Amino acid sequence: MSKSKPVLTSSLGKKLVMSLTGLFLCTFLIVHLIGNFQLFNDDLGYSFNNYAYFMTHFTPIKVVSYLLYASIIIHAVYALILTIKNKAARPIQYKETDGKANSTWNSRNMGILGTVLLIFIATHMQNFWFQYKFGTTPYVEYRTEIATGDRQTDQFDNVPDNYNGYLKTENDGIETIKSKDLYTQVAVTFKNPLLVLFYVVAMGALSFHLIHGFQSAFQTVGFNHRRYIGVIRAIGVWGFGVIIPVLFALMPLYFYFLK
Repeated sequence: MSKSKPVLTSSLGKKLVMSLTGLFLCTFLIVHLIGNFQLFNDDLGYSFNNYAYFMTHFTPIKVVSYLLYASIIIHAVYALILTIKNKAARPIQYKETDGKANSTWNSRNMGILGTVLLIFIATHMQNFWFQYKFGTTPYVEYRTEIATGDRQTDQFDNVPDNYNGYLKTENDGIETIKSKDLYTQVAVTFKNPLLVLFYVVAMGALSFHLIHGFQSAFQTVGFNHRRYIGVIRAIGVWGFGVIIPVLFALMPLYFYFLK
């Protein structure tokens, strides 16, 4: 016990925890992005609403979601602790040292970028997760002819007695699905230009945060061999720094301009 405590409470230990939680969050971003691609399907939200119900009711996914929330909190708290500790260790910056010459802009401003992302996460959760669980998300009914695939869609107000957010029945060759309409919630939310702008700015912050954080995490866990570092840097810059944030940013822009 005496040997493990210093590891967990040391700066190196905190950086290691931050790196592991950060890499877990990177994995989540990929999964979340793939799932959100359902928003681009031209099916009046049928695919996305089915996906939303699955993600919020499938037990293994729910367990992973709790790990996700814990990872976000731990990552943010440890980042704050390390920032405060580093400033306390050097209250007066060395005048003869030009920090800008020895580090990138995003590495010097990870705290600011992280703060923007925390505000974004809180806003995102309130707009969608909270509304879906406890708020005023509307309801939708899909009636699909199984033989032809023809589908009709209607909003509905009267919730069945045995309804828990999703109800699927089949009768006379017609598949009927009644569900919470998170797709419409997304479409309505992204008609707010200020919110769309904030989402795009937040994805810019995510880009800069990941460009530095992804490679830094691998260095902290010791995966820094010169044979692989170039690949890691390329994945961090182009995969997590460009492709993922751009695709996420396209979603609010798509609904604002095209829906």
